[in-house]
Amino acid sequence: MTTVGMEIRIAGKYRLGRKIGSGSFGDIYIGTHLLTGEEVGIKLESTKTKHPQLLYESKIYKILQGGTGIPNIRWYGVEGDYNVMVIDLLGPSLEDLFNFCNRKFSLKAVLMLADQMLSRIEYLHSKSFIHRDIKPDNFLMGLGRRANQVYMIDFGLAKKYRDPKSHIHIPYRENKNLTGTARYASINTHLGIEQSRRDDLESLGYVLMYFLRGSLPWQGLKAATKKQKYEKISEKKMATPTEILCKGFPTEFVVYFQYVRSLRFDDKPDYSYLRKLFRDLFVREGFVWDYVFDWTILKYQQQGGTSSSAAAAAASGGAGPSRPAAEARPRADGGGGGAAAGGGRGDGEGGDSDALAAMRRLGLQ
Repeated sequence: MTTVGMEIRIAGKYRLGRKIGSGSFGDIYIGTHLLTGEEVGIKLESTKTKHPQLLYESKIYKILQGGTGIPNIRWYGVEGDYNVMVIDLLGPSLEDLFNFCNRKFSLKAVLMLADQMLSRIEYLHSKSFIHRDIKPDNFLMGLGRRANQVYMIDFGLAKKYRDPKSHIHIPYRENKNLTGTARYASINTHLGIEQSRRDDLESLGYVLMYFLRGSLPWQGLKAATKKQKYEKISEKKMATPTEILCKGFPTEFVVYFQYVRSLRFDDKPDYSYLRKLFRDLFVREGFVWDYVFDWTILKYQQQGGTSSSAAAAAASGGAGPSRPAAEARPRADGGGGGAAAGGGRGDGEGGDSDALAAMRRLGLQ
């Protein structure tokens, strides 16, 4: 990290700009390429941190490079007292957009998102890793021409679930501490069972219902300690039948939960079956796959546009202003298991419930 005049430079070619986020283990800045002017995300982690995690995360990004909806890592290295990762700059997270849309997404938007989110998870699994922290904060929309593409980020808690060459699966274990975010954790994760592919998919199911319902039945539970809070969330989750969780929404969501919860520890999920389940529902509902999301319409209404063609045109424009692929924020619902980037508030409410604040943060108001 060199200082030229008043500028701080990274890797000799990026200018360090303003801080745009922070998390449990580091800060995130906007950076600018000195020659091209291109903006990037720069994640800094102190070399003195107790549990360094950035090198591990950068290695996973390198393994995943080239995958659709995976941000590119531009550079990793040590600069002075910091471990530094330079990565693509992306748009807002699904949690940001959820807040912008007054904490409800339409069925159409959820089905279009589910299709891409399933594909991102399938790709990660094909590379022998599970994510272990599937939540709205860890899926970001792209920018510009890629504004309709969903990106998966934050691999700080990711784990290899099989040997990449032999495909021998990790052994079944119990008595594991909760890793990830309690709100979206699978029932088996609450029970202390080692996570595998099925758990990422169960977590995705909770994310989809969160989007449709506006909240989950185990949100906002009060407890004296984090441990007691986890227990309360676990109890409520296990006591809520999927038919009640998905009440008022198409039965495909119940079928989704029945399928992912029926998977054995080392089963390979049928991702295509799950995508088809939601695609068939999409067609049956008479929706058009035009990438016009709820926020696309809302943004154009706020800007004085009213026509559906204007909203459709927006589908090829930006989903919102820049945010780095690497953005870190405090963990929601007290996710444990390591210092990884997370999202939301630590009081179990998960994210900024003030839609106006979300709009301001996104530059959409």
